[in-house]
Amino acid sequence: MNIHPKYTPELDPKFVSPALWNKAFEEKVAQTPGTHSIQIALTRKDGTCFRWSGELLPAGEENEALNNRYVERIVKFLLWMKGGCALMVAGDDKVADMLAKTYCRGGAREFDWDFIGKLIYDQPIEVIKVADPVALPEEHLSSISLGRNLDGNRIGFDLGGSDRKAAAVVDGKVVYSEEVVWNPYHEKDPSYHVEGVDDSLLRVAKHMPHVDAIGGSAAGVYVNNEPRVASLFRGIAPDDFQNVIRPMFHTLQKRWSERMGKHVPFDVVNDGEVTALAGAMGMNDDAVLGIAMGTSLASGYVDPEGHIMPWLNELAFVPVDYQEEGGVDEWSKDMGVGAMYFSQQAVARLAPRAGFDFGDMPYPEQLKKVQAAMAEGDERARKIYETIGVEFGYSVAYFSRFYSVRNLLFLGRVATGEGGQIIIDKANEVLKGEFPELRINLCVPDERTKRHGQAVAAASLPKLP
Repeated sequence: MNIHPKYTPELDPKFVSPALWNKAFEEKVAQTPGTHSIQIALTRKDGTCFRWSGELLPAGEENEALNNRYVERIVKFLLWMKGGCALMVAGDDKVADMLAKTYCRGGAREFDWDFIGKLIYDQPIEVIKVADPVALPEEHLSSISLGRNLDGNRIGFDLGGSDRKAAAVVDGKVVYSEEVVWNPYHEKDPSYHVEGVDDSLLRVAKHMPHVDAIGGSAAGVYVNNEPRVASLFRGIAPDDFQNVIRPMFHTLQKRWSERMGKHVPFDVVNDGEVTALAGAMGMNDDAVLGIAMGTSLASGYVDPEGHIMPWLNELAFVPVDYQEEGGVDEWSKDMGVGAMYFSQQAVARLAPRAGFDFGDMPYPEQLKKVQAAMAEGDERARKIYETIGVEFGYSVAYFSRFYSVRNLLFLGRVATGEGGQIIIDKANEVLKGEFPELRINLCVPDERTKRHGQAVAAASLPKLP
């Protein structure tokens, strides 16, 4: 593909922006006679359906490789952005065959096939050929009307890997909050998690006359208030996870409804979604995509109508670089995915290229070293942040193809200090210079949001009866 980016990340000069690659592919299609359409429906067992369509090049060996790359990378993005367990393909049987061979046991995307399909949606991903596009199901979406409910006496909580945070929120104001240290990662007894969360709720409930609603956030994938995949429960045996952990928040809701003598609404979602909601509430605006560059890449989204969507929004696994020599994610075994470019892993990946020699130092310690070097004006550290910033700018433009975004909330360990500002500055430079049609406000949380925003946003999730 003939691509001429205006900006080149200094430490990663072979970086290929999906936004530019797809634009070049689509221009080639527009200039080529004999093209054809492909339509895809991504569905779930509950009837949710997402639709995507595109134009492909005519049949031919060279064109087939380009068509496959174009569709497979977009399908990969949609799977991790929106989630689903069935891919229905109409318009190109060869592409359908490629997807079936790719997303299966033993295929190049076996990780995605297993993780998204079996672990999240209880059904391995299946690719289905559809002869007539008319037979594809219509798009059927739903949003979760959660958040911005500040009436009454509420508890908001957030479950992290090192502590449990909880706050008593009365009519939108935090009247008490506390953090309790815990170590959930390798705990084998599921009651440790259930009773630990309940303990935090009981502690803050003492500071309110009663409890009307409870809302929470935690790392991982949550569907219908049930944890499906979460690192917090990595030590739990599969049977205990299925029987105790998966229904734990339903168990707690029943327990608190009995205590209060009335129905107590209880909602739990991914912490990225609550972070985006907290940002939206703090800015008094919507269409917010939250990006946290920390241990990995975490994200959340609030749509233009102020809703949290029932999507995965796991941008750690979406493609952000199409180069043939991109970083390989050790977990998913895929190349060029978000976690390798926008997290502490990105700093570790670029540090040797900048001239740092950290050996086998753990990633968090490498990040601290680079941040310290940045504070001392080390140009090697600046190059790392500038490289991340250029790649982030191109990726934000690519994200905007799938998300309606007015505000991008930028946070996480990598975002702290002068390096974080360099990332924002370079990303803005790329957006203004390469994509002037986009109007996206890149911002960081204000101090009020940092202090209590997550707790208030979590507490505001449920609606009162």
